Amino acid sequence: MEHIARDADVAPVASLIADPTRAAMLTALLGGRALAAGELARVSGVSAATASAHLARLLDGRLVDVVRQGRHRYYRLAGHEVAEVLEALARISGRPPVRSLRQSRQARLLEEARTCYDHLAGRAGVALLDRLKEGGHYVAQDLTGAGERLLSGIGVDVAGARRSRRRFAPECLDWTERRAHLGGALGAAITGVLLERGWLRRGSVPRSVVLTDEGGQGLSALFAGKELTSGTPVT
Repeated sequence: MEHIARDADVAPVASLIADPTRAAMLTALLGGRALAAGELARVSGVSAATASAHLARLLDGRLVDVVRQGRHRYYRLAGHEVAEVLEALARISGRPPVRSLRQSRQARLLEEARTCYDHLAGRAGVALLDRLKEGGHYVAQDLTGAGERLLSGIGVDVAGARRSRRRFAPECLDWTERRAHLGGALGAAITGVLLERGWLRRGSVPRSVVLTDEGGQGLSALFAGKELTSGTPVT
């Protein structure tokens, strides 16, 4: 049989992700935070020794990196490209059955607002992109001049996001909402500022974030056309 030329050998990477334990670990790291091996063992329901073996394979496959702090080792996704692959797989995968009230609560929190690696997703992420579009701030996967002024006013480094090696402002189909949220370098920059200003805070469930009262007021004022500058409190 004649061999077919391939642009990339995807089978080794696909086999790494396909294992349920490794998939659970990678999904836990989609929140963008580095986690210790013990935390990843608990998330995936395996022993510490088993978790270490799986993490070694993920390291060899360049799907995760290690961050060292003193004697401690923490693991994180190797980059936004890995996160994009996982998010794409989530969109074409079935939803796991909910078997407890706790799982139901966790699912609701993730649907409402979560981080997709380093940018805002869920209903909150979709709503943010909708507001940017409705105000004429975002057109054809790019910011308008008005959009640049709007986001720069709250401290978003738009120019720095444009210089990034990743895509600037792509639309990402949200796997829970089936509508687009804002991804790329701009989505990451906006989310970082919202967290820094306290408009978003990390939730009790991994990957979940919560829109604070100050954040709700700040975003309402922002899109109502009121001038806000970085560090200005919202009243």
